[in-house]
Amino acid sequence: MDLRIGEARPSNAERDAVDSVLGREDHAPSGGGQVGYGGRRLAAERRRFLLPALHALQLATGWISRGGLGYLCERLDVAPAEAYGVASAYALFCFEPSSGVVVHVCDDVACRVAGGGSGLPAEPGGGVEFRPSPCLGHCEHGSAALVERYGPGGGRSTLAPFSTAEAAAVAAAGEHLLPDLSGGPGSLVPQAGSDRPALRLLRRVGAVDPGSLDAYRASGGYEALRRAIDLGPAGVIAELKAARLLGRGGAAFPTGAKWEAVARNPVRPHYFVANADESEPGTFKDRVLLEEDPFALVEALTVAGLSTGAELGYVYLRGEYPLAERRLGAALSAARARGLLGADVMGSGLGFDIEICSGAGAYIAGEETALFNSIEGRRPEPRNKPPYPADRGLFGRPTGVNNVETLACVLEILRGGAEAFAAIGTGESTGTRLFCLSGRVRRPGLYEVPLGTPLAELLELAGGTTEGRPVASVLLGGAAGTFLGPDELDLGLSFEDARRAGVSLGSGVVVVLDDTVELWGVLRRIARFFRDESCGQCVPCRVGTVRQEELLARMAGGRAREGDAALLADLGAVMRDASICGLGQTAGSAVASALVRGLLAPGEAP
Repeated sequence: MDLRIGEARPSNAERDAVDSVLGREDHAPSGGGQVGYGGRRLAAERRRFLLPALHALQLATGWISRGGLGYLCERLDVAPAEAYGVASAYALFCFEPSSGVVVHVCDDVACRVAGGGSGLPAEPGGGVEFRPSPCLGHCEHGSAALVERYGPGGGRSTLAPFSTAEAAAVAAAGEHLLPDLSGGPGSLVPQAGSDRPALRLLRRVGAVDPGSLDAYRASGGYEALRRAIDLGPAGVIAELKAARLLGRGGAAFPTGAKWEAVARNPVRPHYFVANADESEPGTFKDRVLLEEDPFALVEALTVAGLSTGAELGYVYLRGEYPLAERRLGAALSAARARGLLGADVMGSGLGFDIEICSGAGAYIAGEETALFNSIEGRRPEPRNKPPYPADRGLFGRPTGVNNVETLACVLEILRGGAEAFAAIGTGESTGTRLFCLSGRVRRPGLYEVPLGTPLAELLELAGGTTEGRPVASVLLGGAAGTFLGPDELDLGLSFEDARRAGVSLGSGVVVVLDDTVELWGVLRRIARFFRDESCGQCVPCRVGTVRQEELLARMAGGRAREGDAALLADLGAVMRDASICGLGQTAGSAVASALVRGLLAPGEAP
């Protein structure tokens, strides 16, 4: 794009799209001339509308034109080069005219292993454009597509499982966006039924209407918030510490200590963010909770905000989760209407509210500081640490951040008590854990088991492999995780057992590969994923991910040179030790584990 906007002018549709986010008040552009602290603060506060306005432009016209971007920059007093730098970091934004309907088809690891990601369907015509996509978070269905319809009546919807029949229906749908077609709740939690009494985090999925606040409250909803108000911030944090709750996002940091650091910080205001940007290939647990139990996140985030002294919370949600966004938005509206959000939560005299910030297809935005930048309207690039979020997070203020599963655990601790929660699992890993099973298993879906459950037992719950064939390997933790061999299925799924084995539970991904899956192709897809998703901020990751992909292509093609395996290991070590954030630090983990465990032979053609 030519960043010299020049004489380009927005269309009426583009003006309306921007104004729908920013309002229609008259605006006299300052040309970047605001001076003084007050002016800079005002510009920074308004800049947080950049990402929502870019979404509005994209859905109104199908692309971000020079005229549309120029008008948005004028309204927000942001330089065009800066705004373009932000927009170009996200995969869902386009800078060339698009068809009326764009279908993003998942070709990532889980869908490939299940047989649904082998390639794009044939073009059915009717103005539909197909594009390959990284993981869309519907891995339990074996294939998935995100449909974007532009113009009046447009929006996003999900098709899972995906087939060319749905593609034809999309082409013929006119201006009417198809509803989300993603199976039913029963397909999400295969262990429900006789095992439902053992479910905790998933106990309402498929059993309680996700759109009814009354049904949620009848099932025990908002009892935890009432207890949190009665206990007060110090009491809630003491409960979390007694329960020994570790974060479920991958880092396994003690949740009580994180909340306490924010609560004790004298700088005001405080914020609390729910990280719902689960973009790790193979992960879909947060999507299930958000779609099927949205009030639980609203309640849990309210508990977190009141317990850490925050008055405003954010849910940073994947842009690829349109159904979750609609249901969560409805839940927020219902909670406000009933006095469960707002200036006087539950009559306590305490104020807290929640906003949704929708991402736009950037894996790196799942890193907590990159997420802060994204909400603020900046490029989603990780910040150096320290300072840590508890000291200087969102908008430079103390900020708490947890993923959706961790927050769901908080409700269970307050509902049943810290002692009961800590009695589940192991000494160091308390409570239950959600695992996303996909790939070559009979019953893919979301499973909840006590921490410490052997991996083999989890695979038995899923019915074993699809056709009863031998397990060749298991990808644990997603693209940033580790491959395990068939002789390691007795691994206990706890933080301490994983640590002793030199692996990570990550975000709870379990992708099963049987002996029919060609591993070279899976590794190359993982390498391409990290190459595409690197933000490019640091050299080890920006260059290392490209070189890793090149080496794997050469080795997989039977053109390996002497020392290539050692070079691949060295690349992984450099990325691990010198990258700024977890993306680069783990970009070589899966590849290295496959080589170390002898799951493929270097130099052997697929």
